[in-house]
Amino acid sequence: MTLDTFPSRGGGALTGEVARARVAVDVGGTTIKGAAFTDEGAVLAQRTVATFAPDRDALGSVRRVVSELLAELAGAGAHPAGVGIASPGLVDAERGRIVYAANLGWDHLDLGPLLIADFGLPVRIEHDARAGAIAERAAHAEEASAYREFIFVPIGTGVAAAVVTSGELVHGATGGAGEFGHMPIVPGGELCGCGQRGCIEAYASASSVLRRYAARGGMGAVDTPALVRSLADDADAAAVWSDLIEALALGLSSLSAVLDPARIVIGGGLSQAGAPLMEPLRAAVDTKLGWRSTPALVQSALGSHSGLIGAGLLAGSRAVTERFADTAASALSSGTRRLPVTSLVPSPIVPNPE
Repeated sequence: MTLDTFPSRGGGALTGEVARARVAVDVGGTTIKGAAFTDEGAVLAQRTVATFAPDRDALGSVRRVVSELLAELAGAGAHPAGVGIASPGLVDAERGRIVYAANLGWDHLDLGPLLIADFGLPVRIEHDARAGAIAERAAHAEEASAYREFIFVPIGTGVAAAVVTSGELVHGATGGAGEFGHMPIVPGGELCGCGQRGCIEAYASASSVLRRYAARGGMGAVDTPALVRSLADDADAAAVWSDLIEALALGLSSLSAVLDPARIVIGGGLSQAGAPLMEPLRAAVDTKLGWRSTPALVQSALGSHSGLIGAGLLAGSRAVTERFADTAASALSSGTRRLPVTSLVPSPIVPNPE
């Protein structure tokens, strides 16, 4: 996929009678987030549910989110153009298949065809990190050259990466490119959810940090924001955070040595830790690269919303306005929704160049 297809340069105010919407779902190991966007990035509807519940598995939760978003759009008179799904795991985007997603219990799940059969709408599926990369590129149209060679690394329940080179997303021969979290870096190290030992994800995901903190006897931090706040006073928190920095730095320096990116963007929920994450990580990557120049290491402008916004960009065949990603991120962060949606339709948008 060429990232230059997003976004278009045109767009304008909403006028007319019926709003068009693009339905987006970001599948995570802990929660599934959904939203319906206009082509300008305004949020028309929003849902968040637990990935697993007593009465449903992860697939059931995805179906619930899509169904509830479509029901709300129908009640408001909006027309859904399509559905975009951002999913972790090995993703065959061309077939709409999740080849394997350890945290979700999915193995060769034809998610796209199943949702098409359920809802009768076009469905596009992409790896969550690659969807996030699409969103990050769209949010930095004014820096297009820097985002032709970059790596996007979302850190949340899991850890992944999306590689973009010459403006193209790298999928790999089997769709497995970007499984950064499952690079083994500690021989015989801690057990990862994938079954291997010593993976980056076993040390650097939000869930693994809390698990390792508790295993050391840590009791003061119940979530990652609390753990970050306690770094100066809690030796257990400082120790697991140091391991997280080391694991990420080992992986990122290796990727940098092989791929020579202009920029590495750190996203996902853990990126919101800000300076306590970014400053030591920059220093550690720089040290490990030695004589090589260090790529710019930056915090995502979209925070934990990049996957959902990327899924929105995948949904539907119409082009979006240039500010789609920024508008969507602002609306998601503030909880702002554009209602009612009746009597609204996007004004003409300049198509993408061929």
